[in-house]
Amino acid sequence: MQQLTAEKVPALKSQPLKISSLPWIQVAPDAPYFITEEGQNWTPIGQNDAITWPDFAGLFRRKNLAAVEGHLAWLASHGVTCLRFMLEYCQTENRYLERPVGQFQPNMVRLWDDLFALCEQYGLRVLLTPYDTFWMWIRWHKHPYNQANGGPCDARNRWLLSPAMLDAIKNRLTFAAERWGGSGALFAWDLWNEIHPAHAGDRTEAFYDFIQEIGSHLRTVEMQCYGRTHPQTVSLFGPVLRDHPAVADVIFRHPQLDFASTHFYDAATIDNPKDTIGSAICTGALVREALEHLYVPKPFFDSEHGPIHAFKDRRRTLPEPFDDEYFRHIQWAHLASGGAGGGMRWPNRHPHVLTHGMRAAQRSLAGFTKLIDWSQFRRRNLNHEVQLSTPAFATFACGDAEQAVVWLLRQDSTTKRAGTIMKNVKPVAAQLTVPGLQEGSYTIYLWDTLAGNELGQLHSQATDGNLIIDLPLISADLALAIVKA
Repeated sequence: MQQLTAEKVPALKSQPLKISSLPWIQVAPDAPYFITEEGQNWTPIGQNDAITWPDFAGLFRRKNLAAVEGHLAWLASHGVTCLRFMLEYCQTENRYLERPVGQFQPNMVRLWDDLFALCEQYGLRVLLTPYDTFWMWIRWHKHPYNQANGGPCDARNRWLLSPAMLDAIKNRLTFAAERWGGSGALFAWDLWNEIHPAHAGDRTEAFYDFIQEIGSHLRTVEMQCYGRTHPQTVSLFGPVLRDHPAVADVIFRHPQLDFASTHFYDAATIDNPKDTIGSAICTGALVREALEHLYVPKPFFDSEHGPIHAFKDRRRTLPEPFDDEYFRHIQWAHLASGGAGGGMRWPNRHPHVLTHGMRAAQRSLAGFTKLIDWSQFRRRNLNHEVQLSTPAFATFACGDAEQAVVWLLRQDSTTKRAGTIMKNVKPVAAQLTVPGLQEGSYTIYLWDTLAGNELGQLHSQATDGNLIIDLPLISADLALAIVKA
């Protein structure tokens, strides 16, 4: 990689940036998970980040590239593979990608040049969405796309309807695809962050055509430039599905979209958690619900979650020991229920970064993922189908005919005051029955999710479609990777 210094801004040309050849990510042809173009398993493990937050603030005007590079190296060493970014984060007025509309700001373009080059160097990928729709909505009176500021759109509720706005969106995506789309560090496009009826006159009928028009335009650009395309998705604020169930037909089943993603927010648990158990159980239920929407199997993952109500509305940062356990439980519930990876946390902390405990949890998950061949894993959710001999644990599971993932979480031993699982809780033995496996011999890998290492292996025989496993004593939780021998 070339030395990055505070030199003059490169010219803004609509041509691919010359960067290294990190393999592209694609959907596995035989399973609802991801692989590299070379056929290696790849799991999205990461979180939401922003160019103005502490870990990446040094990118702007190259104020501290060394710190950003060191952070990316540290993430890679902790098993992080994917970062979700917005091309601009407009909580303030000094990070617009275009100002005025159509004029791409040199400092911002250089910032993204540097970030993609650094991600290439450390093998990290970016899930990229073109707009920060949350702050764009709140600060619309300031945004360059507002017609009052010389932009293309006269009102927020016409973002997905205005022909001039659609042209501006296509132009931004064209610029981004031509400049950074040749990089394997670009994992996928999130075409629109949290698509919402409020963006289309309080109606949802426009969603399908919007995705078709924007997605097909982007594919055309990429095909012209590179002869291939990156995967596409559109994210949704999960609770919208309750009020607008027809949206599921677009988010989960639109033929333009390669994988599905929603944002896991739940007022009773995830948004303002009272303990570290309820949010995990809710996560497992939300993953199961999502997979039921996927009539044709596609990868699915939660691309945003976190204690938003506690942090944003109640102005409370969760105590670090509680938040670490809350984070770890959510990611294991997500993976074991059939999601790709552990979901992507929105920090919702002060400062706005993940803790070291959360990074250790990501490293543990990354180690576990090496035990399953995701490229051949045609999973279905088994949260309700697996049987356990004791009610002391909540069960999260998914499997096919030859592999399964199970996570058992203690649910009878939380401290009333702290809301975390009690220390030194009495271990419990259990017998687990996993249905749907072909007859034959299986190896069961036991994984300590907190320490991040394998505890040992068991061997058992599946008969009559069931694999019965006599488990060792379990205290707080246990993950299992089950593989046909």
